[in-house]
Amino acid sequence: MPNPIEIAPGVVLGGGELPVIAGPCAVESEELVLGVAATVKGIGERLGLPMIFKSSFDKANRSSFDSFRGIGFEEALGILERAKEATDLPILTDVHEPHQCARVAEVADVLQIPAFLCRQTDLITAAAETGRTVNIKKGQFLAPGDLPRAVEKARRAGAQRVFVTERGYSFGYNNLVVDMRAFEMLHREDIPVVFDVTHSLQLPGGGEQTGGAREYAEPLARAAVAAGADGVFVEIHPDPERALSDATTQLPPARAEALLASLAAIWRALQIPPRSPLFQRGEERA
Repeated sequence: MPNPIEIAPGVVLGGGELPVIAGPCAVESEELVLGVAATVKGIGERLGLPMIFKSSFDKANRSSFDSFRGIGFEEALGILERAKEATDLPILTDVHEPHQCARVAEVADVLQIPAFLCRQTDLITAAAETGRTVNIKKGQFLAPGDLPRAVEKARRAGAQRVFVTERGYSFGYNNLVVDMRAFEMLHREDIPVVFDVTHSLQLPGGGEQTGGAREYAEPLARAAVAAGADGVFVEIHPDPERALSDATTQLPPARAEALLASLAAIWRALQIPPRSPLFQRGEERA
């Protein structure tokens, strides 16, 4: 397992508790963002989990020209900044072009490289040069062994804190499959890995909007934490069916909290030292 890294104030990958990145897919309005940010903070406090608030100021990669992209760069960043001030939660958001990085870094603690841009050298370099943590989402077209080169770009550009987010592989037509071996493969390269619960449920393309299979959120997330994920990424919306982006995969708050409670239990069970009395008793019975 990679050495622990603090990706945002109080949020450590490889630390004592399961880190969670959560929030609505897109900045739809100030009311939505502030409401979900308060919800995310409450979930973290009730479950004892370190939380990062996530929302996107622009959905630049959409299936259709007519799909919702955002409310505007500066307006959305201002809303994210107010959410940070109101909740004291760290902020993660994605960047799409190199010129955005310095401005976004004034608000966000973590700059995210979108999956389809995960090999874009200029974007990774610009994000790394801000000094903020860089999260590289693994492209659906890449194997785990392709990611170390993208991570190396960020590190050589000066990033001290870099992690990868696993979100499934393209498989056949309009489907994604999560390879649970990926966490161990990337750990061997000294790369921490977060599991993206909701984007791994997508059924991309094949129509005007990306589809999804929300019913598989729980089994995939539990399997990923058991397989070694260093944290989880989950999108939360108070009314997912009415969300302007990713309506088929975001989770309502109560379901998200129940899922995170189960993931925390799995995480804590995995922290038992291999030579603890619990394991020794099991060996004696065997």
